[in-house]
Amino acid sequence: MFKIPVCASLKRRSFLQTTSLAAAAVWSGRALGVAQEQVPLTGYPFQLGVASGDPAPDGMVLWTRLAPRPLEVGGGMPPVPVKVAWMIAEDEGMSRVVARGQANAVPEWAHSVHVEASGLKPDRWYWYQFKAGSEVSPKARTRTLPAAGVMAPRLRFAFASCQHYETGLYTAFEHMLKEDLDLVFHLGDYLYEYRGIDQRVRKHLGDEITSLDDYRTRHAQYKTDPALQAMHAAVPWVVTWDDHEFDNNCAGDISEQPGVTAADFLKRRAAAYQAYYEHMPLRRSALPKGPDMLIYRSLSFGALAQFFVLDTRQYRTDQPCGDGIKPQCPEAPGAEGTMMGLEQRDWLFRGLDTSPAKWNALAQQVMIARVDRVAGEKAGYSMDQWPGYEFERRQLLKFLHEHKTANPVAFAGDIHSNWANELIADFDDLGSKSVATEFVGTSISSGGDGRAEPKGLTELLAENPFVKFHNAERGYVRCEVTPTTWRTDFRTVEYVSRPGAPLQTRASFVVEDGRAVLNRA
Repeated sequence: MFKIPVCASLKRRSFLQTTSLAAAAVWSGRALGVAQEQVPLTGYPFQLGVASGDPAPDGMVLWTRLAPRPLEVGGGMPPVPVKVAWMIAEDEGMSRVVARGQANAVPEWAHSVHVEASGLKPDRWYWYQFKAGSEVSPKARTRTLPAAGVMAPRLRFAFASCQHYETGLYTAFEHMLKEDLDLVFHLGDYLYEYRGIDQRVRKHLGDEITSLDDYRTRHAQYKTDPALQAMHAAVPWVVTWDDHEFDNNCAGDISEQPGVTAADFLKRRAAAYQAYYEHMPLRRSALPKGPDMLIYRSLSFGALAQFFVLDTRQYRTDQPCGDGIKPQCPEAPGAEGTMMGLEQRDWLFRGLDTSPAKWNALAQQVMIARVDRVAGEKAGYSMDQWPGYEFERRQLLKFLHEHKTANPVAFAGDIHSNWANELIADFDDLGSKSVATEFVGTSISSGGDGRAEPKGLTELLAENPFVKFHNAERGYVRCEVTPTTWRTDFRTVEYVSRPGAPLQTRASFVVEDGRAVLNRA
């Protein structure tokens, strides 16, 4: 246990051209000048902590950002490239060093560092540390994944989302730190873009964020939270975004606000994506190019589990039936609206078809189940979730059913509540066969103090018999995967408006190998 639909315009092409030099500078100090080893620092440069992510059998990404004054523009760093040393050891004392090197932290990318370590042994825990000038970072722990084809006996991970800094404390991360985990998946809304509001638990700096400096400062403010820093330092993370990392309810290059042009929206998105990359342990393949950033990807925990990490924001078309909670419009089943985009959808289907894993998991943003939120004969579905894209939602479930995907499990966040769902083949026939299972995790803090029993719970469960559990407290979800079972525990805290909330397990479910059915544990 550790303690510590893209717009091909001239505007878009100009983004790609103007960022190519800066992108190269992340990986080569020569592009923008020689990096310096000794630079006068105005304070301790590792104020935002360290992190690791996207592990593989032979390595992982190691991340930090030099920012002695992180809440100022520029982070308090001089506008020059700086050499940062790093090393990886087999022990916490850092005496058995197995890899070391130097990276260049350049001002064009906020003096962030992304080291792609390789050549390590599979299925091992390691420790790592950075050094800039005479200052050393905290030590942190990471791991490699089992080798391809190896059936690991167990995987334990947690997933989380929606950590609005203003509306609650990160008590859930304090509890997560005590879990015996191999990985953490963060499914989006790592930060919120809104302006600061008085008389909340904490307050955002500044107005609603729109520029690169704005997004950098907001990321830095979130990263100053000690519980979040500690959890990043404990295990490798696999991150993806939802909407608030950029702008609420965004769909491709379309804003929810009327009058915002696609060109202006893409300019803001370029700023949001760059700042996101600068503050996350992501690989070079995710390096943004203007308003485009490739974040969907897969990783395998040996032969035990294959994870498909999706992006259901960047490529989605506008909702065929509009936004909000409403009945599906008559054209919804035939409207070829997309959440994933054709390229990502094809990539996912190819990956599922060829996966040799015992369990195949979709780590993504929004709920797939078509939950009717209105009691009685009338219907109301969330158009921002998969039911708003009914054509593609049906395509996905049809594929899982007809291609006999091995043990498909989806997990998501977004809606600040816990759900356990059976994904049935035909939601117009509530008695149809379940083809997959789905777990939706609540928020870390968004929404403030929650409710163990949401209003109208009895009616909701009666309306949607495939929903086996629903809860609206704050917290995270813990999963344990073995060759024969997938167990999910909904871990909650009663309040986040003040410190000290105890941890509870509100519900647990087990899915057995070969049966897409939820069994209450």
